[in-house]
Amino acid sequence: MEYRILLLIVSMLFTGTVMAEGTLNKDTISVRVYFRQGYSILESAYRNNGTRLEMFAAQFRALQADQTIRLRYIHIDVGTSPEGSSSLNRRLSDKRAIQIMDYLHNHTSLPDSLMKFNSHGINWEGLKKLVSASDMSYKDEVLEILHTMPKQVLCNSGIEDECKQQLKTQHGGQPYKYMYRHFFPELRSANVNIYCEFERLPKLERPIAIANHPAPKVETLPMSLESTHTAPVSAPRKPFCMVLKTNMLYDALLIPNIGAELHIGQGWSVGCNWMYSWWKNDTRHNYWRIYGGELGIRKYIGRRATKNPLTGHHLGIYSQILTYDFETGGRGYMAGTPGGTLLDKANYTVGLEYGYSLPVNRKLSIDFTLGAGYMTGQYHEYLPLDGCNVWQSTKQRRWFGPTKAEISLVWFVGRNSCNGKGGKR
Repeated sequence: MEYRILLLIVSMLFTGTVMAEGTLNKDTISVRVYFRQGYSILESAYRNNGTRLEMFAAQFRALQADQTIRLRYIHIDVGTSPEGSSSLNRRLSDKRAIQIMDYLHNHTSLPDSLMKFNSHGINWEGLKKLVSASDMSYKDEVLEILHTMPKQVLCNSGIEDECKQQLKTQHGGQPYKYMYRHFFPELRSANVNIYCEFERLPKLERPIAIANHPAPKVETLPMSLESTHTAPVSAPRKPFCMVLKTNMLYDALLIPNIGAELHIGQGWSVGCNWMYSWWKNDTRHNYWRIYGGELGIRKYIGRRATKNPLTGHHLGIYSQILTYDFETGGRGYMAGTPGGTLLDKANYTVGLEYGYSLPVNRKLSIDFTLGAGYMTGQYHEYLPLDGCNVWQSTKQRRWFGPTKAEISLVWFVGRNSCNGKGGKR
């Protein structure tokens, strides 16, 4: 039996085409989805993404239910439009690919081992095709510039920047503005192609008696797709995003502090803070002592938060534990039981917070946060007399109201961790 494989790559809207010769068939189902400028979030309502993805998943499940089908591989092809820096576009392209893979994991049973991945960064090849098929002004001159771009420019951002600069200055920027309006939205997209092989078994006629002859030996030829040159590439890991921070209000009050916050996905983060100050002057009866920590969970919301982790508006819940001893030459206040353990000496707080994280540059932000809740715990009042601290009263704190204020300097840790400040991509 002669086998022949026809490979069809459908790159535009959802299609599913089957071609066959003999009993061996090749089937390709494809979908194209679009992203907003500078965004990596896969929005179902944007440009009818949701409808196409639902049709794509439904057709895949129908093919998968057919036991004569053997799934070969899934190819994900992702790119961005040219505006913005090359490095930011490469990261944006990777984030968009992660969104596509998450969708496939959640809506199909595709194994990771069959996924092949191609993240272009700026999709120059796609732009060449769109320009070639158009009737735009100065078309030949634009193509001449685009054809100077090598197909692989991932290690030479200068080539891309030079090409973009030429396009922006050519004829007063008219061709660039035309492409920005008509072509760039098409480049902010991802193609997903699923390639299947299957053999349609012929319908059997009515069974008839067969003489005692040995069944003919059927030779099965091994199948391969060596003619395809796409090599499996492991999917990129979800970007690691973590920040270190210090509350500048505490720093101004001579209370050193440090905090950390880790993005755990879908706009959620967990964080912890620690402060420690143990200043004292026994002769003047000056004590400025406090230490304790905080644990919290935040949810980042709003447009900026969907674009870059740990930026924009956020809501959260937090819990604090602290002990203190404050005296400035007069009446002093000491938390908890003197000489006891940390738990004996501690006051406790639980509350809700709201804040906004404002990017300063790619690695720094300023976070403004206010929190209110309930604080409780025992504390003592004392007076310094004859070189001793004389106890005056023991009280129980029960406080409803503001319990937290932050103006924090935030630093994004890691090579690929940033707040996205730096322009559209």
